[in-house]
Amino acid sequence: MAESTIKESKLHDVTHFGIRAAAGVLFIWHSMGKFNPESQAFFTSVGLPAEMQLPIALLEFLGGILLILGILTRIASSLLTIEMLGSIFFIKKLKTFSGQGGWELDLLALAILLALIVSGPGRVSISHIVKKIPRFLQ
Repeated sequence: MAESTIKESKLHDVTHFGIRAAAGVLFIWHSMGKFNPESQAFFTSVGLPAEMQLPIALLEFLGGILLILGILTRIASSLLTIEMLGSIFFIKKLKTFSGQGGWELDLLALAILLALIVSGPGRVSISHIVKKIPRFLQ
């Protein structure tokens, strides 16, 4: 029986980095609009305090950067997972899966984040290069 060696291949490393980077860019991109003070109106319209605008914008922006760099990947993914669950169940309320107000992108981001929590940052990451960072913080 042949043994699978995909986890040890360069293709796996590049793919893992690509998924991590794509998620990071997604969160950075979505954070940009939240830094605009006018977005407070959206937060209040969905029942959130306007003061949540900046913490959520910072979470998405800094979390995205951490994902791209591969630093504190599990922690950033965990915090962003909580945000995605809030978005799916509290903001979008599972009203429609796709289209305007749909939660399909949130679900995809959630799946990627859960995979990153399990797999960690991978070998193409600052955490892997530094090697002194404890595994649970990677």
